[in-house]
Amino acid sequence: MLGGAALALTAGALAGASAGGGVPVARAATSLPCDIYSAGGTPCVAAYSTTRALYASYNGPLYQVHRSSDGSNLDIGLLSAGGDANAAPQAPFCAGTTCTITKLYDQGSNHSDMPISSGGFWKGPGPNGSDIGANAMALPIMIGGHLAYGIRSTPGTGYRVDNVKVPTGSQPEGVYMVTSSNLVGNQCCFDFGSGETSHTDTGNGHMNAIEWGTACWFGGCTGTGPWVEADLENGMFSTNTGPNSANNPGVHFPFVSAWEKNNGTSNFTLKDGNATSGGLTTTWSGPLPNGYSPMHEEADIELGTGGDNSVGAPGEFFEGAVTSGFPSDATENSVQASITAAGYASSSSSAGTGPITSGLNGAKCADDANGSGANGTKVQIWDCDGLAAAQNWTVNSNGTITIDGGCLDITGANFNNGTLVELWTCNGGSNQQWTASNGTLVNPASGKCLDDPNSNTANGTQLILWSCNGGANQQWHLP
Repeated sequence: MLGGAALALTAGALAGASAGGGVPVARAATSLPCDIYSAGGTPCVAAYSTTRALYASYNGPLYQVHRSSDGSNLDIGLLSAGGDANAAPQAPFCAGTTCTITKLYDQGSNHSDMPISSGGFWKGPGPNGSDIGANAMALPIMIGGHLAYGIRSTPGTGYRVDNVKVPTGSQPEGVYMVTSSNLVGNQCCFDFGSGETSHTDTGNGHMNAIEWGTACWFGGCTGTGPWVEADLENGMFSTNTGPNSANNPGVHFPFVSAWEKNNGTSNFTLKDGNATSGGLTTTWSGPLPNGYSPMHEEADIELGTGGDNSVGAPGEFFEGAVTSGFPSDATENSVQASITAAGYASSSSSAGTGPITSGLNGAKCADDANGSGANGTKVQIWDCDGLAAAQNWTVNSNGTITIDGGCLDITGANFNNGTLVELWTCNGGSNQQWTASNGTLVNPASGKCLDDPNSNTANGTQLILWSCNGGANQQWHLP
């Protein structure tokens, strides 16, 4: 997880306000990604987005939201055919309860809708080893001047559909997605693309997916990442030998376009770009790794996990598609132009609800010990477990951060280094005020930061107040 992208808690502090000061971005509906792919002879076989239509003619649902309080479901659709998400009904539907995204609708004719993954070799935290759905309210953004929500995938979150019409065997295939450098991890795997229908490792070349994160699978990587890599099973490849090249230290944008294509026998290509402006950078185009030709792709699409349901990596997702055929560079350049014209921007809202993720390890979260709202309950580091109430913080526009009826509190208003952070009844005190700054959470009264002491990521480590020093143990990503 990278610093500098957390939501500010004070009014107007969010960077990247919507394009045109909130005025919807004008764009030609016929310039949408899957129309462009089709015109290029490499049509989409599956297309998913929580933010907008990917076909000019599409006017169906984008995703399904499930409300825990009464088990009701809500489909989020579009403002118009070929337009942006009509997300306004989501907040009132989810008010006072927890909502999850339980299904992503395929916008194409194959109707390969992606539900929450049933799990696999690696078990998820859901019932019977299944994965869980993303917190529906955790990632508000703007697109074309309109409110939308992305998928904020924490470890254990995953979506998957099997036995679908996608390229298989050594048939050529292309994949793209819009993600973010704001939330990444170094574990396997935040993937989007083709995986195994068995949800187990069936051997080299049985996957063709984008992997996004800071994992350096083979060692010797240049820079800190995150990188666009190809998860081809039993390896996340930045080149045909594994490590990234010297001209690819990583890409750092709030919205990133990530690209992979594979002709099945002799070439795979990786690209990245800023999803709000500019073109694409090719970071690798060359032979497949040894032992991966020909490919053995299977009829499965996954999001948020590895082919064997590896559940260790966080990430963000806004849109993506899988294509039949090996898209041309010209086609991909045109799709990139469509993405940058969409008007992705940070949310104009200063409040959100969801997990607060550690910059030391994207799999660790700030946690209300035992889910207790009692005064004096310690605020600690713990494994991120998706939608657990003990990690479902609300970042408020008045500068407080709340959970279970209490506020994130500096014990006794003692602003010395090492003072423990706890939960306490909200009282308006200066020891309960926090402002996000360059990825840190700063208490304005003391000028000091929320700190994971000694960079200790062991479950149960209580958070403290400490002088801001820019360390990764003071970096946090907010909902």
